[in-house]
Amino acid sequence: MAKRHSSYLVLNEALKEFIQEHKLQKGMDKVDARKAWEKLMGNGVNRYTTAVELRNEVLYVSLSSSVLREELSLGKTKIIAMLNEALGQNLIKKLVLR
Repeated sequence: MAKRHSSYLVLNEALKEFIQEHKLQKGMDKVDARKAWEKLMGNGVNRYTTAVELRNEVLYVSLSSSVLREELSLGKTKIIAMLNEALGQNLIKKLVLR
C-alpha cells in the first residue's frame, strides 16, 4: 500500500515519487526518447519513421526509406548527442537505424 503523507506535496514532486515507488522510470524513458526523436527530427524524417524503441541504452529506429537511413547513419553521433541533450541525461549510448 502507498504511503500517506500528512503534508501537501507539489504535483511534480508527487508524480516523481509515484514513478520511483512503482519503478516506472524505464517506461517513462522510452516514451521520452520517442517524443525527443519526433521533436528533433521534424516532419520530414517522421514521415518515414515507422518505429522508435529504446532498449538497454540503444535506440532502435525503423525507417521506410533506405536513402534516409543512409543519410542519417552519417550523423549518428551528432543525433545521439542531440537526443541526450533534449532528454537532459545520457540515456542513449547507441543508435541503430533499420
